[in-house]
Amino acid sequence: MVNVKNLRDMTGAGFLDCKKALEANDQSIEKSIVYLRKKGLVKANKKSSRQTNEGAIGLYSNEAKTVLIQINTETDFAAKNEVFLNFMNEIGGFALVVDNINISLESFLKLSFRNKIISEYFTDIITKIGENIILSQLIIVPNNDGCMISTYIHNAYKKNIGKIAVVLKSKINEIDEESKILGKNLCMHIAASKPFALSIEKLNKNLIKKEREIQIETIKSSGKPNNILEKILEGKMKKFYSDSVLLEQPYILDLDKTVKQIITEFSKRNNFEIIDYKLIVLNS
Repeated sequence: MVNVKNLRDMTGAGFLDCKKALEANDQSIEKSIVYLRKKGLVKANKKSSRQTNEGAIGLYSNEAKTVLIQINTETDFAAKNEVFLNFMNEIGGFALVVDNINISLESFLKLSFRNKIISEYFTDIITKIGENIILSQLIIVPNNDGCMISTYIHNAYKKNIGKIAVVLKSKINEIDEESKILGKNLCMHIAASKPFALSIEKLNKNLIKKEREIQIETIKSSGKPNNILEKILEGKMKKFYSDSVLLEQPYILDLDKTVKQIITEFSKRNNFEIIDYKLIVLNS
């Protein structure tokens, strides 16, 4: 009877259907799931309304591109499950063969791979694990010639899967051991400091405007005279940029210097320029 309950929870099929499936398959849950699927009795959609607040982020690379994917689960227990982690690697492998770097989640799920629609792989894993599982992010970074790709996974379940993932794309005169170490360290910095943008110029203008308005109101309400408002505001915004912008942040391995200063010093012996970065934090 325990197996019947487990099978019902995993498939959404009726009691008698589950009992019959188990009897026909020597009480094997896995074989019974296949049996019920063939009869069209598995209700994967039963799980689709459940909240998915856990999960993992996977990182995948080949010579042409680097892929970041976030797949959410209902529980942390499922996210650490070897079956789920292998599934993530399978989906990451699919994404590496996609030509369109700007493909939407919806379009990706409609692609065919190994004679099967990718969304069907999600139906399968939902049935197997018994939780709602969704693809929530897909980022594809092209590996252009002359650029160096650095990566980092934090809170790792596997070497390439964890709760925080970073990809850093840099232009280097010569890709050597020192530049690789700097690239890795910068990825670690990004994971720890979570900047909103690479530079002030790339920071969302509405975010800057909102922050200025907040700071102006705060300064005015403190009773400071108007003739020093701009000077105080300048200091407040500088602090905001040092918290929010990668190049303006204090470097985690040398807090007396900004990331920009570290890169400028390094570039005296080997020109180093950050082109872009991608950061995914689970459920941020």
